[in-house]
Amino acid sequence: MDGDSARDGRLTGVPSKVSAAYEGGTLDIGRARALARAYLERVRSVHGLPVSDRAMGMVQLVVSELMTNACKYAPGPCLLELELVDDRLGITVWDSELALPTARAAEPGRVGQHGLEIVMAVSQSFQMHREPVGKRMVAAVALVDGTGNGTGAVATGRP
Repeated sequence: MDGDSARDGRLTGVPSKVSAAYEGGTLDIGRARALARAYLERVRSVHGLPVSDRAMGMVQLVVSELMTNACKYAPGPCLLELELVDDRLGITVWDSELALPTARAAEPGRVGQHGLEIVMAVSQSFQMHREPVGKRMVAAVALVDGTGNGTGAVATGRP
């Protein structure tokens, strides 16, 4: 974990950001989800910041979906970064695939490939950016209920 934050004088020493690099294997999805859960548990229990149970689940869901995309469709390593920003957790996943994913139209009979739709539905915001190498997907999830979580995110990309 890296970074420290100080808001309202009560967060001194709280890591505002944590990041991890993964090889891109399927086991990394669970490892990333566990990292997100442990980070939020520490924020909630050790430092007393509000993190609803719903937010805990939504963050793990978003991390899982974004990491699944990276591990399934991008060759090689991927990076996960979690960052506290006010009353939200920013979730960033970088991978080496240049192609940006697209949300597919609803198909009741389709099994799988709903991850992007799910991420957009439960996040306050969602953006995709091409990088010189690969792409970066960034979502924000509210840490407390009733702050606009799940209002539908806007997916954007830049060439």
